[in-house]
Amino acid sequence: MGQKVNPIGYRLAVSRDWRSRWFASPKELPDFLQSDLKIRQYVKDKLRLAAVSRVTIERAWNSIRVTIHTARPGIVIGRKGAEIEGLTKDISDMSGGKSVKIDIQEIKTPELDAQLVAENVALQMERRISFRRAMKKAIQTTMDFGADGIKVRCSGRLGGAEISRAEWYREGKIPLHTLRTPIDYGFAEAKTTYGVIGVKCWICRKPELPAAEKSEKAHSGAAA
Repeated sequence: MGQKVNPIGYRLAVSRDWRSRWFASPKELPDFLQSDLKIRQYVKDKLRLAAVSRVTIERAWNSIRVTIHTARPGIVIGRKGAEIEGLTKDISDMSGGKSVKIDIQEIKTPELDAQLVAENVALQMERRISFRRAMKKAIQTTMDFGADGIKVRCSGRLGGAEISRAEWYREGKIPLHTLRTPIDYGFAEAKTTYGVIGVKCWICRKPELPAAEKSEKAHSGAAA
């Protein structure tokens, strides 16, 4: 068996950033950590239909900045900002009355976000769509949007079978050991009538060129 490492944790400080950005004394750390987990779970539950990919939390002395990365910012904001006001108040109450600021970042291409792809496959399985069909459709859509590679793995009582098993499909390249490769990873659970099915997704995006190389390419294209 291979040694399985979370691809995001493996790339921290190389090509990925932390999702909680703050410093704390050893005494405060457990409370802050538990508070972060509660805030993330609350946002995920409250905005279940808003396609929230990840929640980044930053802390200063007496304030918290929560950045919500979502494919549907309109649902998060709500009519006349009512939804976001409610979120701000609830998160402030959860964190002991600290001042809370919520930022929203739109995900332009949700088809290239591994967490959203995994959640989409899980949602289809909850609606009783065949797991193979859901996986293959997700792979096809992601590759059409210009990914270098994608792998989707489902594990559990697939198709309502008595014995649980795992099945996976891959297209393109997924070099998990190459740290400079921008690999995105997502995990979701499909709560079906015959049990919980786990869905994992790895997406290899095209590496972004440094600014100097981009300008060189633009100049060479213009010269031609």
